[in-house]
Amino acid sequence: MMNKYTLSKICSLLIVLILFSSCENDLIKDILSGEKEKGKTIIETGELAAVNSKSFILTRYGQRWYQMKIIGILEHGSIVNEGDSIIQLDPTDIKKFIVDRESDMETQLATLEKMRVNQESKNSEYDSKIKNELATFELKKIELEASRFESERFRKIKELQFEQAKITLEKEKKKLELNKIIDANDFKIQEIRVRQIEDEIENSYNILPELTIRTPISGVFQIANNWATGGMIKVGDQIYTGNNLANVPELKYMKVNTFINENDFLKIKVGQKVAIRLDAMPKIVFDGEIAYIGKLCRRKDNKSREKVFDVEVKINKPDERLKPGMTVSCEFLES
Repeated sequence: MMNKYTLSKICSLLIVLILFSSCENDLIKDILSGEKEKGKTIIETGELAAVNSKSFILTRYGQRWYQMKIIGILEHGSIVNEGDSIIQLDPTDIKKFIVDRESDMETQLATLEKMRVNQESKNSEYDSKIKNELATFELKKIELEASRFESERFRKIKELQFEQAKITLEKEKKKLELNKIIDANDFKIQEIRVRQIEDEIENSYNILPELTIRTPISGVFQIANNWATGGMIKVGDQIYTGNNLANVPELKYMKVNTFINENDFLKIKVGQKVAIRLDAMPKIVFDGEIAYIGKLCRRKDNKSREKVFDVEVKINKPDERLKPGMTVSCEFLES
């Protein structure tokens, strides 16, 4: 039988062995964990988007038309080529305006012509009146010179008559000058009025082709939402200036909008290679590289406390299987 001393030694030895084994296991775990962390692959989800995309915002056509009616629109998701018609706006109001202004134009041109004739007639009257006053002035001047040998009283009368004729002549000349300036200004104002109407008509005619909206790039046609109804824009909707009508993303060159955790921010750089996999085709790898890394950190979403940086990944080669909005995973490869 073992005494108490021997039993105590055995227990102590067992305790030491157990502790050593536990520490050894923890150490192994730490080493393995460190190795695992060292070779950790960064993988994040993202969404495909077109590198080049055109938005069609309703512009204000002139000073009058801040709201337009949709009378034609392409089917959502249609493939379009550069120059294709995608949206037709209603030209009725503009055409009515053109008819009204052309009618007004005829009236204003008739008024301008009448003003020209009247002014020519008035100028002839002014010239005749000036000639009459000038003849009177010359007559009084001769009478004054002939009165040199007459009595002083008679000469005084002739001098007064001459001065009166002189004053009247100067007065008529100034009146003629002033009337010509007034008439010229009135004529110029009428010409400006006619020119303004001409410009309005010309601008309105130039607007008509713009009501047929065409896409400058090839891609897929995406109808925007009507904020007033909550649904997609459709034929018959009245759209205000500044509202988005549609988008056409170009399908040839694609990118991925993704993010990187703040803890991994320093592990990536612009130009770094990225392996991209579609969720729909996980076995196919598309080559890409980091094109942009955001400068500001943000929350991943409103419900999460995780902080991330936005990242754009450029896909190096076009592929018809890549479509905007598809979900992908991005594996950031070590450089």
